[in-house]
Amino acid sequence: MIPRWIWLAPLLALLSACGTLSRSGGYFEDDGPEANPPADVANIPDAVPKTEPRSATGNNPYAVYGVTYLPLTDSSGYRERGIASWYGKKFHSKRTSSGEPYDMYAMTAAHKTLPLPSYARVRNLQNGRSVVVRVNDRGPFLHNRLIDLSYAAAARLGILGTGTGVVEVEAVSPDEPATQVAQVKTYPLQVIAPAVAAEELPSSAPATAASPKLYLQVGAFTQWDNAANLRNRLEREALRPISIQSSQAAKGNGPEATRVYRVRVGPLTNVEEGDRLTERAAQLGIPDARIVVE
Repeated sequence: MIPRWIWLAPLLALLSACGTLSRSGGYFEDDGPEANPPADVANIPDAVPKTEPRSATGNNPYAVYGVTYLPLTDSSGYRERGIASWYGKKFHSKRTSSGEPYDMYAMTAAHKTLPLPSYARVRNLQNGRSVVVRVNDRGPFLHNRLIDLSYAAAARLGILGTGTGVVEVEAVSPDEPATQVAQVKTYPLQVIAPAVAAEELPSSAPATAASPKLYLQVGAFTQWDNAANLRNRLEREALRPISIQSSQAAKGNGPEATRVYRVRVGPLTNVEEGDRLTERAAQLGIPDARIVVE
């Protein structure tokens, strides 16, 4: 049984080498919807979480493009925000990383580290729509997408036309009520303007926003000077606006926390701008820049 990322790798390598991607409606030109998709695809019901054994394939550590991924053994408490994409006819009926055939009309998804299979609620932060999907595949590995949705899931979330959406992904277990939200400890961010020193940080309260904001995170440091040096270098390369956002991060499994300084460009206008700046950051020696959602 061959995981999807293995036979997909040559194609991804070719596309990445091109620098820019030929896309139509947000998907690769040789992918997308079928000529006559079901008329009721947006009404396909959510996946129903149930207890299942782990798949025989797809749950061991693996590497793609020199990056090693360590799949989670337990999805409890997982919640993350990021960019969702979708995949369609090019992979329909092909074998997924779990060994199952991909069905673009089922409520499924691909994720880099969630256990196979597992279940997750995906909420579109731009329109409030949500779906529950069964994660049975690995990916996506292009740019910095968080999750790759089936055609049906993308239709339900309203991102077929754009190809991407700003989402929150939250693990769901069979014994959880449908409305339960995973509890994840978070700390408010403090945004430091370029000229403000670390010791001048004001106390801050959690901010509320009507819509999600996108940033390109180009570095995270525990030392202020390292963050400031990177910010100053990228400012000279005209990557603006750029700031340092400071927050407390949990340290190991204990109650202690350490301050982390995150260097971020933005807010971004859209995902496409984030993709363009990701490529620019890579040219400047930062290959692991990623889009984050606040």
